[in-house]
Amino acid sequence: MPSPFPGMDPYLEGYLWPDVHSALANKIRQMLTPKLRPRYTARLEIYLMEDTSPEGEIGILYPDVEVLQVKQRSEPSKLSSQGDRSVMTTPAPLTLPLMQPVQVRVPSVEIRDTANNVLVTSIEILSPVNKREPGLTKYRQKRSSLYNANVHLIELDLLRRGTRPFNHPRIPGVPYLITLTRAESGVVNVWTVGLQDKLPTIPVPLRVPDPDIPLELSNVVSAIYDEAAYDLSIDYKQAPPPPTFSLEDVQWMQVLLNDH
Repeated sequence: MPSPFPGMDPYLEGYLWPDVHSALANKIRQMLTPKLRPRYTARLEIYLMEDTSPEGEIGILYPDVEVLQVKQRSEPSKLSSQGDRSVMTTPAPLTLPLMQPVQVRVPSVEIRDTANNVLVTSIEILSPVNKREPGLTKYRQKRSSLYNANVHLIELDLLRRGTRPFNHPRIPGVPYLITLTRAESGVVNVWTVGLQDKLPTIPVPLRVPDPDIPLELSNVVSAIYDEAAYDLSIDYKQAPPPPTFSLEDVQWMQVLLNDH
């Protein structure tokens, strides 16, 4: 069963996201490879990042942390005695697990020339860890390194939460953003995508004089949704993962999902 949404499905932004992220990278490679042969190849690059502040993703990306309620004792515990009186302590009403860093796998797609295995174009699919500190700064450093190395950069930001690595006052407040920074161009092409919009077909640049090749993002998302049977894991009667949508989008979703 296909997703009820015409473009990006916001219900994929929760606990399913690690699977979605990997599926997107694999499907993009699969769709690009026949168009790249024989001069180029598409390879998956998977790097590990340590999420040192996972608290904000509890209940969204990571499973809920069990909160252990500790019953108050009838008698306060004694810490020590001072003369004829005892110093009492108040039992803590809650005991919470200590949050440990989480290792996150972040896949991307690299287009390389087959003659010298040189990186030509990088397709980055943003993860929540890329959109908040300390991962945000590290990712911005990677963006800068790719540009300085004359590598074309495509960024797919299909997550509404977090801080975008690339921002500009002329970019409207849309849920999703896709950008293309061509090597040595000094400009960024921007596709803004609303909740009700289909995902665009974007150009994937190669080396001059080879022409760009198209990447149909709408087909990519539709294909992975069907192949992974995400509809079996999503309860569309519940609210989508945060952040909240505008009133207009909420009303549109209610009509859309009532007909689903």
